[in-house]
Amino acid sequence: MTTYDHIQELRAELAASIDAGERQQIAAELERAIAQHQQEEAAFDPLISADPPP
Repeated sequence: MTTYDHIQELRAELAASIDAGERQQIAAELERAIAQHQQEEAAFDPLISADPPP
């Protein structure tokens, strides 16, 4: 599963959750997944913006 898919799944779980404790746990995991996705994007961006080889 990609990080993006994991984030989408967590968002759906958060929207469907009614238990406060569970919502806090999902929200914390969602924050971590978003941070991970941002790191992945930051690492990938230089690869696609680099000048092509001659």
